[in-house]
Amino acid sequence: LAGSLRVPLPQAAIDRVRAGAEAVAAARSLANAPGNLMTPDTFTRHIASLCATDRMRVQVIDADHLRRKGFGGMLAVGGGSAHPPRLITITRKGPAHAPVIVLVGKGITFDSGGLSLKTAEGMTTMKTDMTGAAVVAGTMIALDADPGTSVAATVVALLPVAENMPSGSACRPGDVVRHYGGRTTEVFNTDAEGRLVLADALAYAVDKYSPAAIVDVATLTGAATQGLSRLYGALFSNDDILAAALTQAGDVSGDRLWRLPLVGDYRAAIASEIADASQTPHREKVGAGAITAALYLQEFVDGCPWAHLDIAGPARADKPHGDITAGATGFGVRALATWLRTFPAAAAP
Repeated sequence: LAGSLRVPLPQAAIDRVRAGAEAVAAARSLANAPGNLMTPDTFTRHIASLCATDRMRVQVIDADHLRRKGFGGMLAVGGGSAHPPRLITITRKGPAHAPVIVLVGKGITFDSGGLSLKTAEGMTTMKTDMTGAAVVAGTMIALDADPGTSVAATVVALLPVAENMPSGSACRPGDVVRHYGGRTTEVFNTDAEGRLVLADALAYAVDKYSPAAIVDVATLTGAATQGLSRLYGALFSNDDILAAALTQAGDVSGDRLWRLPLVGDYRAAIASEIADASQTPHREKVGAGAITAALYLQEFVDGCPWAHLDIAGPARADKPHGDITAGATGFGVRALATWLRTFPAAAAP
């Protein structure tokens, strides 16, 4: 194209496009891997191989450490599996005294629904329920692979990784889970497991890093697809500037996001008589499943500027279209990388 138009492209632009394409491909490959080949342990080893570079450090918190530190959500979700959960941290240092941005990616390597078992048909795509973690890892790969990238922040990726399976040790409907930091959740549907692992990671992010902003990415709710279908990701945020910056990054990159409201009146739907909150609505039916899930997560960020990207719709494609192949799409890598490159000029809360 450049030759036919006789317009020379700067090498930096070519390098950035190549880095972005390779990062999206890496995220797609991770999410497309069969569940028997992408357990929490093997996913961790893949991330270490891809992300342990001169500029990035990978650390892993194993199940014993999670138990000692009180990561009750991750332990509950992973409790039914023969493959223990992990919390993976990827750190890319910024300039001295730079603010910290934390990206959190849901990493359910296979989601059977747990004791609230999915249908056979509903399980067929659930090897891709770790797409949020794959996208966050892909974002870190994109930043590291582009030699011209300079982010005015230290970027930390937190990947809570678990497999949600039914067994005698699985989490039960009616259980109460105590998360990192002490907040409690009454579980009503073990198939709404993503918010339980994200809750631990969000609380840990606030406590450990005191970040300038947190963005979590997850294939969280089917409800998000009902209004936005497959071409837009749902964006929720407690900060207008952060939401606008992410929306703009999505428009520029092609990973389009649409902001939905955090309706305070719907919080009553996730009230619990025996815990700080219930994980899903049960006594008061309001619909709005994507909104109530976001409201649940909001309670774990302690007022920190935060955005939640529910990518359940665009994370997978049933057939090719445009530059998208069937299967995992890598949606979100380009938007997050674009946003991070503009921080803080266009993205600082």
